[in-house]
Amino acid sequence: MSAPFDPADTLFTAGPGATPVTVAFGDGIGPEIMAASLRVLKAAGAEIACEPITIGEAVYRSGETSGIPAAAWETIRRNEVLFKAPITTPQGGGYKSLNVTMRKALGLFANVRPCSAYAPFVPTLHPTMDVVIVRENEEDLYAGIEHRQTDDVVQCLKLITRPGCERIVRYAFEYARANGRRKVTAFTKDNIMKLTDGLFRRVFEEIAPDYPEIETDHWIIDIGAAKLAAQPDLFDVIVTPNLYGDIVSDIAAEVTGSVGLAPSANIGPHGAMFEAIHGSAPTIAGQDVANPSGLLLAGVMMLVHLGQAEVATRIHNAWKRTLEDGIVTADLARGREVAPVGTQAFADAVIARLGEAPRTLAPVAYQAGAPLGVPQAAPRKKQAKALVGVDVFVHDDTTDPDTLAARLQGAAVAPFALTLLTNRGVKVWPQGLPETSLVDHWRARFKAPEGATPANADVAALLAALAAAGVDFVKTEQLYTFDGVAGYSLGQGE
Repeated sequence: MSAPFDPADTLFTAGPGATPVTVAFGDGIGPEIMAASLRVLKAAGAEIACEPITIGEAVYRSGETSGIPAAAWETIRRNEVLFKAPITTPQGGGYKSLNVTMRKALGLFANVRPCSAYAPFVPTLHPTMDVVIVRENEEDLYAGIEHRQTDDVVQCLKLITRPGCERIVRYAFEYARANGRRKVTAFTKDNIMKLTDGLFRRVFEEIAPDYPEIETDHWIIDIGAAKLAAQPDLFDVIVTPNLYGDIVSDIAAEVTGSVGLAPSANIGPHGAMFEAIHGSAPTIAGQDVANPSGLLLAGVMMLVHLGQAEVATRIHNAWKRTLEDGIVTADLARGREVAPVGTQAFADAVIARLGEAPRTLAPVAYQAGAPLGVPQAAPRKKQAKALVGVDVFVHDDTTDPDTLAARLQGAAVAPFALTLLTNRGVKVWPQGLPETSLVDHWRARFKAPEGATPANADVAALLAALAAAGVDFVKTEQLYTFDGVAGYSLGQGE
């Protein structure tokens, strides 16, 4: 296929029974790799009807800060399947990540990223690697709720919900069962974040017995990520909260040999989005050198999702055969004695091998079947919630915790009394250490005596008294017990 060409010319409708699919050509190298991928899908007999939308940089520049116009939302929601090339988010404030916006707005709670090695045709230290990362997509720090509270301190809220944990964990087990996987591993940091990551791990351990044929284990995220990079054969399916999943899925993809080969599926109750995990690479846009493999393999995942397993199998096996024949784009030719081909020539090579099977790499054989259902959270009994205190976060430039504590004690009103003062989570009163470094952001914990039954009105009275005493409080968090168990992180001695 000779350049220049109009990528939109590669849109197609297979027939009257074709499944509507929304197609976004994206930015940078997006139009080139989408055109190449669509040509392969069409040649392989994909029964889809492409409906294009415009999202990304041009929409941002037009003044739409979300990067997606209302008409595009309507098309995506109607078709329920989006095949998306990478987009560019302009630098600077005010522009939201389109990927994050779409995943959350459309309820695409599960991000599924298979990471397989293709050795020896793609160099890697781990030629037998075959790991799937199942990442929670809607919660965690990616809620993006941030505040600047003092001259020194900003915060980002980490939100983890039981329904969100149950849904992603059960999805990971269902995925493992449907795909003949032997083990599901959870990654968290529950040794430090005992409530948020602790909830994720507890849910994982509650759900695991429902899948007795599947082995389970848990790793703290730091050593888990290290082991994934060094010994990926320890893992099969990994399920993890949003931020960790974002990081470890890129690690896993790079360990296989190239992030550029990795596809991604985003699954929700009302639709699905399929994309490559790499960016829009604007510096090589329009040069016909980009590797379309990540997006093409995302198209394979899309076809499996749509029940077109035979077509997906044909494409994936032809793609593997193309690698075996030494036909690669520039990114995979570096350091090797092979002449790279262009983006469209690579697609031509895959098309020429449709119907062929790899000779060295293991052939795939996707099975037809309904897409995995969206697990629902189990109904929960309402717990007895009791207010026992309040954490008041204070902006104060003092460097003497004892002086600040005395001010707060003098302003406290019944039934609350000051019990703890911390600075960046470190206890500084009572009995703090003089070596502790301090900033202008303090957490003052006020608690009611055991047996007392304070109400929100008492919290309001405390805050009014603190304000009258000139205390600059910037945030409060009520302290509750649930069925008698503390729903807050405990300080030393509590």
